[in-house]
Amino acid sequence: MTARNIIGSLEKLINLHKSFNQLAIRKTAILKANDTEAITALLISEQKHIKAISQTDKERERAVEEFLLAANGTAGQPASIHTVTELTGPEETEVLEMLKAALIDEVAKLKERNGLNQQLIYQSLQFINVSLDMLKPQRQNLNYGDSVGKTAKIGMGMFDSKA
Repeated sequence: MTARNIIGSLEKLINLHKSFNQLAIRKTAILKANDTEAITALLISEQKHIKAISQTDKERERAVEEFLLAANGTAGQPASIHTVTELTGPEETEVLEMLKAALIDEVAKLKERNGLNQQLIYQSLQFINVSLDMLKPQRQNLNYGDSVGKTAKIGMGMFDSKA
């Protein structure tokens, strides 16, 4: 039994993550340009990528279960590359390890880029909040509180009837 289906799923996952990384790079540029319409379109593309990655990962898990069932006669083992490499030949093991390293690399790049994008979004929100605070007038409570009592006392001093 070969691990060809597993290798195909891993290659597809790597390609999807590379594409997702390209979206993250575009997102950085869009965030810097403050283009809200482009962000909306990009978020839709990201959702499609997330769905495709999730489906491909489920395919990989099924392929691993089928492989383990055919190789061992058991399917209850964890669906990991390590489990599969114990049952494959040296050529397939090498390919699987190489694909595993490539996938880990792509995920690390994506995590780093998403961290940068998160910081950009946070800074943008801080800028918006500061701008709004500067633009909106300070609300003064004219009806209740200590300031009304002090104003009334000062006013009464000016109109003292005893004088």
